[in-house]
Amino acid sequence: MPPVSIGKKVPAFKIPATSDKTIASKDLAGQAYVLFFYPRDNTPGCTTEGQNFRDAYAKFKRQKVEVFGISRDNLRSHERFKTKFEFPFELLSDEDEKLCSVFEVVKDKNMYGKKVRGIERSTFLIDATGKLRREWRKVKIDGHVDEVLAAAKEL
Repeated sequence: MPPVSIGKKVPAFKIPATSDKTIASKDLAGQAYVLFFYPRDNTPGCTTEGQNFRDAYAKFKRQKVEVFGISRDNLRSHERFKTKFEFPFELLSDEDEKLCSVFEVVKDKNMYGKKVRGIERSTFLIDATGKLRREWRKVKIDGHVDEVLAAAKEL
């Protein structure tokens, strides 16, 4: 699949999700949504980011915007993470990195002096027509969800 860019339609996708669901782009037609990519379940930054989206979830829903978290973790890990922190949104499992590739979020990172490939914390706002409207890369967690919500209100 080709990478996505602002103002262009997000390529069709189908991906496994928590709650024994599969999320497909065709099922999201007419629905605006947020995809927030995060490195790993149950790590401090990812937990805080998930909690921030959880706490603002009702505000997103009032704007008719759905929220999805996505990482390369498997569904079992996602189910535990979702349950432990009471996330009201689905977590998507991209173990094969197909959606990560479309959004170009897997990067070389430096962890304790060692090069590793991992997800760069990134968020994408897709409108009801399936077009990418905003993107945030190299996300810093403080204030991020408020910024995404403000952009969602402009849709």
